[in-house]
Amino acid sequence: MGRVKIQLKKIEEKRDRQISYFKRKDGLIKKAYELTTLCDVDVALIIFSSAGKLIIFDGKRRILKTLLDLCTREEYLGTSSNHSSSLEFPASCSSAVVEEENPMAQMWRTPSLKEFSFKDLKIATKNFSPDSLLGKGGFGRVYKGWVDEKTLAPSSIMGIGMAVAIKVWDRSTSFQGFQEWQSEVNFLGRHYHPNIISLFGYCREDKNLALVYEFMEMGSLDNHLFRGNVPSLSWDIRLKIAIGAGRGLAFLHTLEKKIIYRDFKASHILLDKNYNAKLSDFGLAMLGPSSEESPIVTAVAGTRGYADPEYVATGNISLKSDVYSYGVVLLELLTGIRATDSNRSEEQQSLVEWFPPMVSRRKKLKTIIDVHMKGQYSAEAVFQAAELSLKCLESDPQSRPSMKEVVEALKEIEALKDQTK
Repeated sequence: MGRVKIQLKKIEEKRDRQISYFKRKDGLIKKAYELTTLCDVDVALIIFSSAGKLIIFDGKRRILKTLLDLCTREEYLGTSSNHSSSLEFPASCSSAVVEEENPMAQMWRTPSLKEFSFKDLKIATKNFSPDSLLGKGGFGRVYKGWVDEKTLAPSSIMGIGMAVAIKVWDRSTSFQGFQEWQSEVNFLGRHYHPNIISLFGYCREDKNLALVYEFMEMGSLDNHLFRGNVPSLSWDIRLKIAIGAGRGLAFLHTLEKKIIYRDFKASHILLDKNYNAKLSDFGLAMLGPSSEESPIVTAVAGTRGYADPEYVATGNISLKSDVYSYGVVLLELLTGIRATDSNRSEEQQSLVEWFPPMVSRRKKLKTIIDVHMKGQYSAEAVFQAAELSLKCLESDPQSRPSMKEVVEALKEIEALKDQTK
């Protein structure tokens, strides 16, 4: 396979560092794609292997092995960015070369998934009609569509067949958007668990990117806790959701190649008609360390208020970082209060800082438990759940329980649900 020369240009914008490259023969300039923050390096040696691995090293190749290890981890979810932000490159870097192959094309074979045409999606959503729109975000829009339950062929009649959720990326999506799309295809196309959203297929046609998921009738946990336009959740349902979401995380953490979810929050927990919780949005997920406690270094991503403070401060992330985020969501389930809210008084803007003193005195704890449960819960069960949340929020990651231990503790708490208040 031919190789092309790379000229790396340092871009001074705070958030985006990009590279430009040209072909040796015709000098055609092309803007490539965002890779990651390249520290203070103006020119480095970058190689994309045929397997899509990202390799960066200086002229003396002193850090080649480290980056190969990092790339192997990242390649598991089909991405190749972020890790180099923690590395220091010497100033004497050489010119760069890459194989003449677009790494954006690197996607695992996923025979279990159907490849939809964009025309299929138009049919399934009645040409993306406003009536089919479920929501929108920075990535694009989500529509409700209909397909044949057996063949997944699109249904031209709304309400006939099986409902699906179709996430369509904005045409102007950044390379990061493509990475998130590809990560979901690579991960969800190979793993199944009852507490993880099912992916039926994808569309990659010209500039059109889309994913087709199972439809979750009850929407997100975020809607039920904070929106006020859907029925409130009972204590039993909240506990069921906590256990289900915990099982989903525990599954990721106990795979042979462990996965760090990295963006666990209420809006990423979807509920089916029976309030079974399923994790969604795996765009930031990454391959974790070989051991539970060992951290790895990566660029900070996730959501303010849910992200592990140590990860935010140092870039060190581990499976226990997900446990911290889980503890935040458990607090939200108990209180019905968002993790952060700038509209609250200064001392109450952060739920994680506001809540802990309440646990030491049960009478105070009662004042912060979600009033929408109308007192229909076991006081002992709520107290134990509150204590468990604080264990998940320990400042020292190694002091936090594993997600398997969290689920076991919640099942014991569930046994208290029939006790009187």
